[in-house]
Amino acid sequence: MSAPRTAPEFRPFAGHRVAVVGLGRAGLPAALRLRDWGAEVACWDDAEAAREEAARAGLAVADPAAGRFRHDALLLSPGIPHLLPRPHPAAAAARAAGAPILSDVEYLFRAVRAAGSTARFLGITGTNGKSTTTALIHHLLRRAGLEAEAGGNLGPAALSLNILGSSGVYALEMSSYTLERVASVRFNLGAMLNLSPDHLDRHGDMEGYAAAKARIFARQRPEDLAVLGMDDAWSRGLRAGLVARCVPVSGTAPQPGGIWAEGPLLRDESGPLLDLREAPALPGAHNAQNAAAAAACALGLGLSRAALAEGLRSYPGLPHRQEAVAEVAGVRFVNDSKATNADSAARALASYARVVWIAGGRAKAGGIGSLAPLFPRIARAVLIGEAAEEFARTLAAHGVPHEIAGTLEAAVPAAAAAAFAGAAPVVLLSPACASFDQFSGFEARGERFRALVRALQVGRAA
Repeated sequence: MSAPRTAPEFRPFAGHRVAVVGLGRAGLPAALRLRDWGAEVACWDDAEAAREEAARAGLAVADPAAGRFRHDALLLSPGIPHLLPRPHPAAAAARAAGAPILSDVEYLFRAVRAAGSTARFLGITGTNGKSTTTALIHHLLRRAGLEAEAGGNLGPAALSLNILGSSGVYALEMSSYTLERVASVRFNLGAMLNLSPDHLDRHGDMEGYAAAKARIFARQRPEDLAVLGMDDAWSRGLRAGLVARCVPVSGTAPQPGGIWAEGPLLRDESGPLLDLREAPALPGAHNAQNAAAAAACALGLGLSRAALAEGLRSYPGLPHRQEAVAEVAGVRFVNDSKATNADSAARALASYARVVWIAGGRAKAGGIGSLAPLFPRIARAVLIGEAAEEFARTLAAHGVPHEIAGTLEAAVPAAAAAAFAGAAPVVLLSPACASFDQFSGFEARGERFRALVRALQVGRAA
């Protein structure tokens, strides 16, 4: 086990001039770490409060878009566009100067290699399931005694992670935004879980989105591992272009040479790996695919089948991803606030026979029409946010009972009343929408749901 390399003499970016734009969860830690590692850093954020925080931390604050771009590279936070729908001024300035636009993962990779470490990099991407799969892989590795760090899009920020020795593994959740901004990162293990329309404003169309995601396999070699979900056509279409050894995975269908779920059994061609009913934090076919991908990575890193099974059983799950919040008067309340699009909500709805469904927020393109095959599972829908009227029209056209509550504060008691009256044994918050009309993010929405359910629990007990 290697200790973090934080000694003052470790300065892999000495003489390198970096502009860091976007000083949120990833950007500010990146700026501080790059400064500590010798870079000449200039910071900027469009929010004055963020700039003031950086200045208090002793960082130089300057707008790289003001005048000629004088830096060797731009580290741009993932949420800030560099091309579509329109580039941020700093991105436009960097491109005009011929400077690369990079991510914090790129700098982590360069620092690890500069430290002389050959630690393996494991990247996980996909439209849905990547946070669960990243956290699950990290759990499996740590339970088996391997030196491992997890972060990236999942958090913590990549440049907050320790420098690992050559026996270490980085499990990194990679968004399409971050993948567009890596230049030299080679993932010894790359996993693509699934692809469905999302973030098309940033990538132009589905082809552009798929191309960004496929960069998880860029620079792989024949000795590397490519784990590929086979449950959607877009992902399957990537197989022909792979250089690394491919391990196909599925939550529903046998995969020669791969790992799949056969009913409740997770298995490969050698036989069963685990009955997934023994892994309560991994319900549904989508989590079976997540478990298959995690298993492929873990076995590829040398875990035994027994260690894999034990790790899957003990995985505690992630908040806001089908999180069992409480059971009140025989009704389960499930927080799936991370379901910010219809495809993700479909995975949750398919996991339960009958639900009272809380949905709505800021709608993604396409609405919820694609969920129609799952509408018979919905005893009643309670709708919130900007999408409520649109969703109500779709549900009415299919004869699904529904009401518009407007806010989560009104929706939770309404949904609970319907469930307590016998409509369904599960109240499921799986919004199929972004949260930004009423909340700062899906986490805040999920935390508010938790608080409302717990208040309901206390009230019923009183």
